[in-house]
Amino acid sequence: MGISSVGIGSGLNVSDIITKMVGLQKQPLKGLQAKQQTIQTQISTYAQIKSLTSTLADANAKLTRDSGWNSLTINSSNPAVSMTVSGIASTATYDVSVQQLARSQTSVSVARPVDQKMGAAGTLTIQGTKSGSLPVEVKYDSSDTLTTLATKINEKASGMQALVMRDGAGNEQLVLRSKATGKDAEFGVTDSGSAVGSFSTPADQKAQDALIKINGVTQASSTDNFDNVLPGLKITVNQVTVDQATQVDKPARVSVTADKEATKKNIQDFVDAFNALNDLLNKTTKGMRDENGKTVAAADDKDPSGVFQGDAATVSLQNSLRSLLGGTAGNASGSFKRLADIGIEYKDGSLKITKPEKLDKAMESPEALKSLFAAKASGDGSGGGISVGMKKFTDELLAYDGTLNSKTDALELRKKNNLKDQDKVNEGATTLEAKLTRQYSALDSQMASITALNTYMQNQIAAWNKSSR
Repeated sequence: MGISSVGIGSGLNVSDIITKMVGLQKQPLKGLQAKQQTIQTQISTYAQIKSLTSTLADANAKLTRDSGWNSLTINSSNPAVSMTVSGIASTATYDVSVQQLARSQTSVSVARPVDQKMGAAGTLTIQGTKSGSLPVEVKYDSSDTLTTLATKINEKASGMQALVMRDGAGNEQLVLRSKATGKDAEFGVTDSGSAVGSFSTPADQKAQDALIKINGVTQASSTDNFDNVLPGLKITVNQVTVDQATQVDKPARVSVTADKEATKKNIQDFVDAFNALNDLLNKTTKGMRDENGKTVAAADDKDPSGVFQGDAATVSLQNSLRSLLGGTAGNASGSFKRLADIGIEYKDGSLKITKPEKLDKAMESPEALKSLFAAKASGDGSGGGISVGMKKFTDELLAYDGTLNSKTDALELRKKNNLKDQDKVNEGATTLEAKLTRQYSALDSQMASITALNTYMQNQIAAWNKSSR
């Protein structure tokens, strides 16, 4: 409420008096607003903690799955043969010979003048293939040409492609090609009306399967892909390895080896994800320190340093997280039971690969290394691998009713209550301002009346004195 004319009657600086008294009423706002900024920083910080916890959960999940330890490198001595990992595969070496590639069938009609009409009705019957909608019958009439007939075939026979091929002598032929490849794509064509005539298939355009030999064993496929021949591997061929002139076969040597670098990266990702979360927790629970180890103030209101000092939930989270590093993988097979056994230690506030040579040595025992991280827990939940235990812990933190969401909900409630307290202070100040304005307005009216009466009395006395002379 604005203060303008109040005080004229009393002669007091009422506007200044009310402003100062309202200011005193609003003083608690400063503390509430400062607390609100801290709460908002805490909420933002827990959002970061939740994100980093999710990243750590993902890194550990990868180390608990077979795929996280089944990284393979595949090298082929001949680009005619390639392999990709499609599932659980084993290291091995294969000699792959490509005898022939898969092919579709192409058949052509007898030549006839360009755009010549059929001159009679008839029916083309295309049959014998397992692809598309064949067998199918396509009727033509006397006004059709090869071009219109090709359109009818394409509309009706989904497994076929029809087109018209023209030569330089003014003739054209109807060309039919199966869309699918392989022996099963063979087809035949008969013409009931004989206007189109017979179809022929060039020797090098007959449908055929792809044929390869893997370590001397012949395999066939209707396409150039062999998806289910070798466990966990997909084979793709694009060229025969048999020299057509000399008939000398030069098989591709394909080696499937363990990708140690990919495995090391998965472990490094786990280390990095742990450190990112641990560093943030350390910063928020202990604050920033100078070179002498003394705690220093945060750089600004949004700096999370020390915002959770003494906060039991956050400190407990950090301690629990660190304790998992020192645990023993009781169900692990082999000689690796702790992270220290493979050269990984918690040192100077961070998880570090302190002895990379031990990790390299551990790579030579992949099953034992995998077991350290991924060994299954016992029925009571104990004894699992390092990543199994940490994945369980992070999943519980991230659960709908887990620690992270519960803490965030509590902070949001504090924020809401703080805003209510601020509203109460503002409402109280507004009420006080209105009350004081009313009181001083009443005082002004009274003082104005008294002043007017005083002036009247003085004027009367002056008049009496003048008349008595």
